[in-house]
Amino acid sequence: MKILVIGSGAREHAIAEAMQRSENVESVIVSPGNDGIGQEFEIVKLPEFEDIKQFVENNDINYVFVGPEQPLADGLVDFLQVNNIDAIGPTKAAAQIESSKAYAKNLMKRCSVPTAAYEVFTEYDKALTYLLNCAYPQVLKADGLAAGKGVIIVDDKDEAIHALKDIMLDEAFGQAGSQVVIEEFMVGWETSIFAFSDGNSFVSTIFSQDHKAIYDGDKGPNTGGMGAYAPVEKASEYHQYVDENIFTPVLRAMREEGNPFKGVLYAGLMITNEGPKVVEFNCRFGDPETQVVLPLLKTDLNKVCSAIIKKQVEKLTLEWKEGFAVNVVAASKGYPGKYEKGKPISIPVLDGNKRCKIYYSGVKKESNHLVTNGGRVLSITAKAEALKDTINEAYQTFEKLSFEGKTYRTDIAHKGLS
Repeated sequence: MKILVIGSGAREHAIAEAMQRSENVESVIVSPGNDGIGQEFEIVKLPEFEDIKQFVENNDINYVFVGPEQPLADGLVDFLQVNNIDAIGPTKAAAQIESSKAYAKNLMKRCSVPTAAYEVFTEYDKALTYLLNCAYPQVLKADGLAAGKGVIIVDDKDEAIHALKDIMLDEAFGQAGSQVVIEEFMVGWETSIFAFSDGNSFVSTIFSQDHKAIYDGDKGPNTGGMGAYAPVEKASEYHQYVDENIFTPVLRAMREEGNPFKGVLYAGLMITNEGPKVVEFNCRFGDPETQVVLPLLKTDLNKVCSAIIKKQVEKLTLEWKEGFAVNVVAASKGYPGKYEKGKPISIPVLDGNKRCKIYYSGVKKESNHLVTNGGRVLSITAKAEALKDTINEAYQTFEKLSFEGKTYRTDIAHKGLS
């Protein structure tokens, strides 16, 4: 089989690697990819939907795996379906579960899925009036897609007024902030889980934990994710509850409203004193969670995708490797704000070390050498039997990586040790 993976980041690198492990997969092509991924896989530039269609038809591609949220929200899967091309990912209508936080919150309300209390505003003045009269802290969310950065926690009125102005008036997140969701601040600890869904049935994965804030101790602004680990052992007791009270009613409601979800559904959760509550849904694999979940997936990912396409997910049983995976992200100086580019990267030679893997995101080749070309540059995943050993393995390899302005957290997965 030949598979085309759409996307350019470390998530797509991890998806391609997992696909390549399948004995039934002849080749994996990534578009547009990056020059780091290009060291391992064929990469092609297919800027328009029509270019993807032509490439699939001319190269006998069996199916397309859409990695990022933007092409899903733009309707790439709808386009491929019209042209009789199999794809992994939801339609534009189903992708609203991520592309519109208001849609997701209203959906959860209709099917009684536990989540934070909220209000939705399209007018700045009404949102401001609400913030002047509510209790704190609160969470402000740009309604649309904001690359994982459109969420601001505010502790008082002054912070709230400033954040609202940034989102709705100054358009810090572009058109994503034309509508804002304001919700209660939930107290607890976060974890996330994926569900593979064919629209009728689903099967869920192990839990992972992302580290969103830029600095140690969850300080500073949110990023797209600075690292992750899996499995989160203390979350395992909630697996059945999440399946029955979150995934099942949401997927049923989407199916009943005519927007069945086919693909990978991500549930970001807060484990509160009242149990799990949904922080957000994503309509695809998360990044960097993918880089710790897929390396532990013993079941053939291509087999999972084939089951989604054939609507045979009810026959799937996921198997997992023993041990843990820890992923540490190296970011450019200034990220998640304005960041530097073009810094030469000294990359560790793994010398056959099968416990570690480098996943590339914001890199490009200059003079036959990789340089930084994004906010998140690359990440390193380690696998080992014990979590402490996995953390040590990840950071020992990570310390051998260098570029000017390398920014990273030193406490990835430490919560799992307590």
